[in-house]
Amino acid sequence: RSSDLNTTFRYGYEYQGNNGRLVITPLTDRCYMTLTTALHFKRGGSPQGPAGTGKTETVKDLGKNLAKYVIVFNCSDGLNYSSLGRMFSGLAQTGGWGCFDEFNRIDVEVLSVVSGQISAITNAISAKMATFLFEGRIIKLDMSCGIFITMNPG
Repeated sequence: RSSDLNTTFRYGYEYQGNNGRLVITPLTDRCYMTLTTALHFKRGGSPQGPAGTGKTETVKDLGKNLAKYVIVFNCSDGLNYSSLGRMFSGLAQTGGWGCFDEFNRIDVEVLSVVSGQISAITNAISAKMATFLFEGRIIKLDMSCGIFITMNPG
């Protein structure tokens, strides 16, 4: 188990090799606290800020701290709701974390459907369901999954 503020997480035991870590600054520390509190409340996180400031790297490093597998998806206007739904379904079933980088590039028409998909997952986590209905299918839920989005201004 790992504890931070008012939250406790199961350690993931995901082997990630001997890789580098972020330097902990007051800003990354505050970001860790905010993201772990959001996970405690069965939600995801959305770091925002200028390009190159470490939003995605902070989410990845938090995953390393908890030994969770973090998959980074680079979003573009070519993504549709069905491909994003398959990604969300995989994360929900495996307990992995997804960091959707530059989420603001996705078309607004797609975002309306995606918000419903994310809501279905977070509601199932909040209700502590073992399985739930997602996109017309009953799927297994690993409640340790996490969905994070990063956005750049403009």
